[in-house]
Amino acid sequence: MSASTPLSSPSHSRRYIAAAIAAVCLALIAGSLPRLSAHTAVVHQTEALSVPTVAVIAPDHAPLQQSLVLPGDVEAFQEANIYARTSGYLGRWLVDIGTHVHSAQLLAEIESPEIDAELAQARADAATASANYQIAKVTAARWEDMLKSNAVSQQSSEENVSTMKAKQAMLAAAQANVNRLQQLQSFEKVYAPFDGVVTTRNVDVGALIDAGNGGTPAALFKLAETDKLRVFVNVPQDNAADVTLGSRATVTLPQYPGRTFVGSVARTSGAIDPVSRTLRVEIDMANTDGSIPPGAYAQVTLALTAATATLSLPANALLFRPAGVEVATVDSKGRVQLMPVTLGRDFGTRVDIQTGLRGDERIIVNPGDAISDGQPVSINPHPTNAN
Repeated sequence: MSASTPLSSPSHSRRYIAAAIAAVCLALIAGSLPRLSAHTAVVHQTEALSVPTVAVIAPDHAPLQQSLVLPGDVEAFQEANIYARTSGYLGRWLVDIGTHVHSAQLLAEIESPEIDAELAQARADAATASANYQIAKVTAARWEDMLKSNAVSQQSSEENVSTMKAKQAMLAAAQANVNRLQQLQSFEKVYAPFDGVVTTRNVDVGALIDAGNGGTPAALFKLAETDKLRVFVNVPQDNAADVTLGSRATVTLPQYPGRTFVGSVARTSGAIDPVSRTLRVEIDMANTDGSIPPGAYAQVTLALTAATATLSLPANALLFRPAGVEVATVDSKGRVQLMPVTLGRDFGTRVDIQTGLRGDERIIVNPGDAISDGQPVSINPHPTNAN
């Protein structure tokens, strides 16, 4: 080493070492900062994802007037099978299926010669009984006159009076038999009991007509009154109390798309069917043009009037838990609060709430099955579809 080269002092060496250490530390810090930032971002993102975002709605006030859509059965206002009341052979029929008839219109005639012969004999018997009664009456009157002058005995006079009364009774019986056979003879003509349409004809000319004297009678015709119809619907028990007589009912049929028919609630069964838990409701409806055939399937929209105002929620806001029906609300601290509710009328997409809500709650829509009481949530300020 040259004498001119100065030796390094200890303090100078320590400065070099400190600078090197500082450089290494700065490098380490510079390299760890991105990792720390990324870790912090991951922590924040995890915390944000752990708090679900929910859409909330407020309960609506359910209108007192609601509509209930139910399937219905269309029936004729009156319908009857027309039977014969006398036996014989069908002489002729005057109406066929689809014929519109009026009350007391002749439908068919039955030939019953046995009834005609019996009636003729009964009339002859009645004439004989009348003649015998007249003779007995004159005889009894004569014997009563002779009794006044003591020309005959009291017993003989009373015997003749009794004979007269017996002949009178025989006359009454013979006349009653005539009336009975006249009634049977009148049944040889079959008349329509009311205005309607013949929907069935079961007999033809020459067919044996049995009025039930020796077998099971068969209906000659089936008659239905179609200018007025009855539509029957079964209203669920929950809605039965809201059905009022005279309320409007709208009827639609699949064969008439876009066309509606209007009727009104005429009567109810007044009792809940224990099997179906429904109330039988009858709707009367005019059918003057005959466009609706009896026996058709119809869809009936009933106008229901609730007795008291209630709150209403969409069906997708309900939680069906083992303890009962609940709704999930968000309190002022942003935490879930489960509230039990009592359901009222069910209209498919919306359900009336009878008890459990005040009306100012924030109700979570489409809550998850795992949602729990006290869980923190975040409210979506711009829900796309709350209902």
